[in-house]
Amino acid sequence: MWEQIRSNRVRSIVLVAGMCVLLLALGYVIGLFFLDNPFIGLIIAGSVWALLALVSFFQGDNILLSVSKARKIGREDDPQLYNVVEEMTIASGLEKIPDIYVINDNALNAFATGRSPKKAAVTITSGLRSTLNRNELQGVIAHEIGHIKNRDVLLMCITSVMLGAIVIISWYTTRVLFWGGAGRKSNSSRGEGSGAFILLIIGLLLMVLAPIFAQLINYAVSRKREYLADASAALYTRYPEGLASALEKIGSSTTAVKSANKATAPMFIVNPFAKRKAFNEWMSTHPPIADRVRVLRSMNGYSISDYEESFTETHKGKHIFNNPMASDKM
Repeated sequence: MWEQIRSNRVRSIVLVAGMCVLLLALGYVIGLFFLDNPFIGLIIAGSVWALLALVSFFQGDNILLSVSKARKIGREDDPQLYNVVEEMTIASGLEKIPDIYVINDNALNAFATGRSPKKAAVTITSGLRSTLNRNELQGVIAHEIGHIKNRDVLLMCITSVMLGAIVIISWYTTRVLFWGGAGRKSNSSRGEGSGAFILLIIGLLLMVLAPIFAQLINYAVSRKREYLADASAALYTRYPEGLASALEKIGSSTTAVKSANKATAPMFIVNPFAKRKAFNEWMSTHPPIADRVRVLRSMNGYSISDYEESFTETHKGKHIFNNPMASDKM
């Protein structure tokens, strides 16, 4: 299993590096056309990201829980839920039981947060808690603990912050440009001729397309992590049907999570927005629910290689992990 986690981590690092290149390219263009110095633009872009990253790393989990209006509970508040979290913590090998939070919301969803396995939390909506039986609840909690174990929560936090930095910089720059900000740049520094005009067009296209490309990269990172968390849940519970049944119930709901937004959407077990039409599924941070259920129900066992085999059969030869024959028994 650890080989699979390392393999996906390498892929994710490559994708995050792509987002970093987009961010720096955006800063370079802004410095070139607005500040007469591309390196100042690089410094501004890097500083915005660094500030957001620091806030996210040290307070991101508290901010997310606060925005979600999540309430921390203990064993006495919900003995069964606490017991399930405890069981899955032991099965996964985590050193510490994650804190448990409940959101008073009729929507069916859950998420995990925290910068490390030692400082993590699992959160479930009251609607999902009241809908699932014990096996299904175990599958959902195992999925979220899989995210914690695989360090997905920190990775998704980093990509979300980088995406946010790109969106913020692009948004303000295009507004400044629209209101005549480009006119502040001296004619001499602009240069003359078709070369300067082409560079300006390229810069404008980058400002418009950078957030879109960054979002697509964010989708790619998030989807890979969801598949691995599903596989981890099957391994921890030894019962893939539990998560499959839970996902079916979640997929049948059309109630959106009230506190969710585009920045927090990748953290949830499924897309937290209500409508899930074909186009929305394709543009979603998560794989289609029906696809995830089909893979789980096609498994002949509960190991990572069993999940890989099921995924390959379901997707006509396509692989989700780099090394399907890796040892995955715990």
